[in-house]
Amino acid sequence: MTSFAQRCGLHSEEREAGCQRVAKLIEASGIELVRFGWCDAHGVLRGKTLTAHAALRALRDGVGMVGTLMLKDTADRTAWKVFEPGGADDLPGFAGASNLMLMPDPASFTVLPWMERTGWLRCQPWFGDGTPVPLDPRRMLQTALARLGEKGYGLKTGLEVEFHIYRITDTTPQLDPELAAWPGLPPRVEMIHPGYNLQAEAMVDMSDEPLRIVQRTAQALGLPLQSLEIELGPSQVEAVFDATDALTAADQMVLFRNGVRQALRRAGYHATFMCRPPFPNIMSSGWHLHQSLIDLKTGRNACVREAPAAGTTRADATHTLSEVGSHWLAGLLSHARGMTVLCTPTINGFARFRPNALAPQAALWGQDNRGAMLRVVGAAGDNATRIENRVGEPAANPYLYMAAQIHAGLDGLARATLPPQASESPYAADNQKLPSSLGEGLEALRADTALCSALGDDFVRYFNRIKQSEIDRHAQAEDKTDFERREYFART
Repeated sequence: MTSFAQRCGLHSEEREAGCQRVAKLIEASGIELVRFGWCDAHGVLRGKTLTAHAALRALRDGVGMVGTLMLKDTADRTAWKVFEPGGADDLPGFAGASNLMLMPDPASFTVLPWMERTGWLRCQPWFGDGTPVPLDPRRMLQTALARLGEKGYGLKTGLEVEFHIYRITDTTPQLDPELAAWPGLPPRVEMIHPGYNLQAEAMVDMSDEPLRIVQRTAQALGLPLQSLEIELGPSQVEAVFDATDALTAADQMVLFRNGVRQALRRAGYHATFMCRPPFPNIMSSGWHLHQSLIDLKTGRNACVREAPAAGTTRADATHTLSEVGSHWLAGLLSHARGMTVLCTPTINGFARFRPNALAPQAALWGQDNRGAMLRVVGAAGDNATRIENRVGEPAANPYLYMAAQIHAGLDGLARATLPPQASESPYAADNQKLPSSLGEGLEALRADTALCSALGDDFVRYFNRIKQSEIDRHAQAEDKTDFERREYFART
């Protein structure tokens, strides 16, 4: 009898060896439970927890999950009427809340450092007939990377993530059954540092306990954490990771957010990757995505040029970037408005785009300019030369964020266009503005025909419907701050 892995075309000698390795690790480590996790459209890990015995079977046969988990908005409300005739006609395979199958990657097995005798496996959803679910965000990035690979390139990315940590003072609002709601309230909190003293040692000392938890959790998960820093805003911190290939970096971002939240919660802290927590005088958090193209034949940074192009100045892309890097930059700029909603996908996140706030407001690039959407870092002959996209928020789905970069950059390569000159005034009034709201961001995505074609019309319709549900509920909310407190601060 064939296994589900065989029906999916996943079975191989290498994968079977991986399954046997996991079985030995589970036995040797005394693992009792294994979590099977997958990343939803919002970048949130969901899944099932199996006993060790059941987990060994699921390595080859998968584990079922209700398909509507892929159809949830940010409040866990299903955005399709799956129990009505025709209610899910635009999503074949999802009618009636039918089952999907989660297939784990044995190579991803990790022992969770904050949980006793608990392992974790990264999964992706498949239909029951053994075909992949194309709307799976991780598969969206895999598809984009395959297209990039056909052109002879890979994408190397570095994570630079800002977020907030608070000390929990009272769990009553969140856990009192009399206050239960959908979505519910977060716990009451206090700050771990008062802010407005960027990278001050005194603030690091004040925040040492939660930062040590972040450090130890990240390192125990095998994540390449480089630094932990005190950011400008009250209770705000930043984590920086070594650069790696894009798919690995996206996997690491999902695992980092999930692990940090859980490990800190157990120690009495509330971590949030919400862009702008619902308090006065906070500073927005961004997710700055550093990226460079890698020549798959040589392994070299394809964005590097040996010497500035003749007749150029620092305002010209080809003064710093190779021709390929300059075309990639032009593609990112051409699709800046369309991709914004995939990089900043919440209502809350769009409030970050303010002038003189170390956040972008317009579709432009700059030479080492932190006010620009795209910051070119490096110089001719510098192997660390790269492009930093500063438009993202830390709650973004990393697979979709990175897929958007690839499709936009590939269009720039295909058209061999060059970007306009760098801006030295990124907040000037006459610049082409980025979308200023989630609704405007969705409109910009729909209007970007090349980006929609690359992502697939089915995905664009799917993503729009999920996000429109969020917009509609926000419009109906009488108290917008309370909406964001429940929707994002309690859950993101």
